[in-house]
Amino acid sequence: MRSEPTPQDLAQAQYRETLASGWEILPGARILEIACGQGDMSAVLARAVGPEGHVTGVDIASPEYGAPLTLGEATALIKAGPLGDRLTFRFQTDLLDDAVTFPDEAFDAVVLAHGAWYFSSLDQLRATLRRVRSWAPVLHIAEWDLEPTALAQVPHLVAVLLQGMIEGYQPNSEANVRTPFSRQQLLRLLAETGWDITHAFRPDTSTLADGAWEVDLALHDSLPTVAEMPVPDAVRDQLHAQGDILRALATLPVIGTLPSYALSVRRSG
Repeated sequence: MRSEPTPQDLAQAQYRETLASGWEILPGARILEIACGQGDMSAVLARAVGPEGHVTGVDIASPEYGAPLTLGEATALIKAGPLGDRLTFRFQTDLLDDAVTFPDEAFDAVVLAHGAWYFSSLDQLRATLRRVRSWAPVLHIAEWDLEPTALAQVPHLVAVLLQGMIEGYQPNSEANVRTPFSRQQLLRLLAETGWDITHAFRPDTSTLADGAWEVDLALHDSLPTVAEMPVPDAVRDQLHAQGDILRALATLPVIGTLPSYALSVRRSG
């Protein structure tokens, strides 16, 4: 039996509704969602496109990945619900694999909602931004901003930067945070790969618990791997020092979530 939604489930759903509304996802739209994960954003997009639209969610991860529900289990629940016929999920799908392709203009828009930091490198993200240009004229992106606006958000900042450093030395990492680039870096990548910004907005993140989740992951999943990492002792010492800072920050009365930004961009040329 499925449990009732928690307050954080509702906060996450509302946040994604805000994204879809700000991006002006229209009824009947055909959407390609990159890094769809467990389908939280996919379900919101499916509701927005209505019965005449469709959302295709792709993710490079295996359907067995994830907890407490795997990606496959979570998306199966969504597919079994009233929005199921508006959704297609494809896992273990690498969009940079030549065997994976879609016709030109197959979609009205591509969505990448808080999945860009999962990429193994900026080069991989750059190549993906170029690859999807022929598939859709519009790209909608949302990501965390590395510029905190309050002390309570600093633990989240330190946690993601620490995870990025650690996972950068682990080529087979399946961590959620691997390349925590800045907003300025993304803006440069978009311009470089042929996308022009048409709309930008700042969703409210104050009710989200992502900051606390990332602090927990950094302390209990990423940091324990440092001792065995093949890095110079000086680097290991710096990582341990950052871990000490994060442990101190984790004692703050409130651990907030970093600000986020959302963009709509259109294919140039």
